[in-house]
Amino acid sequence: MLYEDEDDLFMGSPKSKFFDIVFNANRDIVKEQLLKIADRYCAMELLLEKLLPEEGEIGIDSLIKKSLYEDADEIHQRMMDFFIGNVGSILSQNE
Repeated sequence: MLYEDEDDLFMGSPKSKFFDIVFNANRDIVKEQLLKIADRYCAMELLLEKLLPEEGEIGIDSLIKKSLYEDADEIHQRMMDFFIGNVGSILSQNE
């Protein structure tokens, strides 16, 4: 699959716009958004461990790697949605 890059029609992909915003928006707003992302990540990791206790940490890491490979297109789309959603959240607070 050909993924978006820095030179696409709209002068940047959602990923490049996300980093533009993160590096240039109000530092306190970006810090709060990154903390929300970290909280969500940790909550999802804890949920996985609770839902799949027999897998253990190493097993869960293997499942994640497998999903990254097998579901690459869907993960890419979710990543673009993630970038767009977080850019919107940061920009709406930065006004």
